[in-house]
Amino acid sequence: MTTHDPAALSTTEQAALGSGADFWSTKEVAGIPSLMLTDGPHGVRRQVGATDHLGLAGSEPATCFPPAVGLGQSWDAELTHRVGTALGVESRALGVDVLLGPGINIKRDPRCGRNFEYYSEDPHLTGRLAASWVRGLQSTGVGASLKHFAANNTEHDRMRSSSDIAPRPLREIYLRAFQHVVRTANPWTVMCSYNRINGTYAAENHWLLTEVLRDDWGFDGVVVSDWGAVQDRVKAVAAGLDLEMPGSGGATDRLVVDAVEAGELDAAVVARAAARTIALAAKAAAGRAADVAAFDAETHHALARQVAAHCVVLLRNEPVDGQAVLPLEAGRSVAVVGEFAQHPRYQGGGSSHVNPTRVEIPLDEIRALAGDGTSVAYAAGFTTDGSGDEAALRDEAVQAAAAADTAVVFLGLAAHQESEGFDREHIELPAEQVELLAAVVRAQPRTAVVLSHGGVLRLATVAELAPALLDGALLGQAAGGALADVLFGRVNPSARLTETVPVRIQDTPAYLDFPGEHGHVAYGEGLFVGYRWYDARDIEVTFPFGHGLSYTSFAYDDLELSADGDGVTARVTVTNSGARAGREVVQFYVARPDASVVRPPQELKGHAVVELAPGASERVSVLIAREDLAYWDTRGERWVVEGGAYEVRAAASSRDIRAAASVEVTGDAFVLPLTLNSTLGEVMAVPGAAEVLGALMPMPQAAADTEVLGVDMAKMLASIPVGRLLSFAGGAVTPADLDKLIAQLNAGRV
Repeated sequence: MTTHDPAALSTTEQAALGSGADFWSTKEVAGIPSLMLTDGPHGVRRQVGATDHLGLAGSEPATCFPPAVGLGQSWDAELTHRVGTALGVESRALGVDVLLGPGINIKRDPRCGRNFEYYSEDPHLTGRLAASWVRGLQSTGVGASLKHFAANNTEHDRMRSSSDIAPRPLREIYLRAFQHVVRTANPWTVMCSYNRINGTYAAENHWLLTEVLRDDWGFDGVVVSDWGAVQDRVKAVAAGLDLEMPGSGGATDRLVVDAVEAGELDAAVVARAAARTIALAAKAAAGRAADVAAFDAETHHALARQVAAHCVVLLRNEPVDGQAVLPLEAGRSVAVVGEFAQHPRYQGGGSSHVNPTRVEIPLDEIRALAGDGTSVAYAAGFTTDGSGDEAALRDEAVQAAAAADTAVVFLGLAAHQESEGFDREHIELPAEQVELLAAVVRAQPRTAVVLSHGGVLRLATVAELAPALLDGALLGQAAGGALADVLFGRVNPSARLTETVPVRIQDTPAYLDFPGEHGHVAYGEGLFVGYRWYDARDIEVTFPFGHGLSYTSFAYDDLELSADGDGVTARVTVTNSGARAGREVVQFYVARPDASVVRPPQELKGHAVVELAPGASERVSVLIAREDLAYWDTRGERWVVEGGAYEVRAAASSRDIRAAASVEVTGDAFVLPLTLNSTLGEVMAVPGAAEVLGALMPMPQAAADTEVLGVDMAKMLASIPVGRLLSFAGGAVTPADLDKLIAQLNAGRV
């Protein structure tokens, strides 16, 4: 049934396969079954009854795992695979064929309202985590939908705005994670984004959907639109779109048929799109053979708690009176402060909003671990809706903190302060929360802060005030238990930041170009996104990319590098030099000193997670793939590995380098053909070119004139295109002479 030959279908039937029957389903056409697509990616949002794409209508209960902002902080591909697998099981149980995720857009600016759905500011980390998630999900017979393709980095005017990006950052930063996932995990579908890219809507972008995605990367699945992203379906189908969602009641199907009959759209293109949808239906049918009547909600909740605990970043843990504030000691009194301790913020708002199977309350979980008879006082301290007496709430919290051995203050952003659909205007914590913290710390120096938020916050003041600081980002429905586990040391924190925390918003790379204006966003920072920007400009940050502390310590020794055709293998010995068992995220950054093109000072190109008992060591080995050393050469429109020395740095964060070594890498045999527009400098760099050129046209000897004129003639001449020699040769050189010269030099280089 699902092996139906698209050639046996009429154009009308083929077109009908290319749009939804309703909000979440495709049409059943000529025996080809309907498919159910549903929002993700951190939980299954399977709506019944009323449907929408904004998270307004209710949905079936499902496990709310940590959103990508939290999950990414684990830096752990094995964990993302387990989450993906669990989501696949729940999708099968709820009758879902394609789960709309993962979201892998790069966090270009911390104000983007949808950053909570994305993993990081770095394409390497994003690509590895997302590929593992996709493989886990699809191992259950449920398809992934890699989104939002591409350069969807702002919510402002998101359905019209053009992301205007130069070729190198587009390829090296914004498409690189997509490329990795497509090539290594083979997602069933890719979702094109709302925005335009360099002026052309993603849904109508033939270069993006066909030339890059299919021809370059080999994608053979279905390209589905984001919901409502198609403004001209005929153009979209011609560009490579296979499935428009949601349904239009058949209106756009008719437009496709009319365009084919009028000779304005190639019938073969419509047939190919239908064939891809039929193939997707066949995969879904095979997946349904693994009948899953229900999922084990308790088992999945336990997994959510385990994963969430590995997503909590210990940003700071300074001693007070000679003893670190964390972990908390059972039997010692605690004052818990902050509304988020009683009403946790654990997921983002909008299309990904999940109806959780249960929610753990941080205050309850802290009391459960504190021990019988241990005093755990609670004070709200503030409200997120502006109600209540601010001074009275603060005074109550101060009194509770002063009477306890330790205070734990929960701060962050409420759901209405960040969400899909709008961008933040700043990265500040609410002022009343900062004032509360200052008052609590004055009364109780042993204070730990727990943060809940979807986008980066300015933490300079918080870090100055609080000796201990945990970043929980958004941790899903088991946030309460996971935070309690880390606070009391049942789980040793091991997570790392996936975004740089700036000292101020003005320091951020896109500050002057976000969110854009008049329908355009200039990506003026180019390659220098996230830590690349701060490193290149030597800007102080509050917490660097990759930062995260532990209740133990780790030492790095004996970094060794070796290079071959597959890339560079880096090996380093990591030792748990502390008194507790712990996990360490070993990061490998690569620098190319003296590169021939502009490159960031260093880039993350590999990482590994190692778990060690106290005193134990492990030899960590990571292959830095050769393709990851390449840059995009705009002249040849291809990836190029430049030969020479590469420095590899084993690190605990982008600014905590523990060991460094260099290795020679053989470059690609890429020779850009010389043309009449090549400069004399480029020509003279070719062996033997000086003699050939000198025989044709003697070059001026101007050593004496250099001093007189104050001009470096060699540098001046080097910038002149060869074709311009005709202007200076006085007729002694003809166009044919120069053509012969270029041909001779090119022939000798191949």
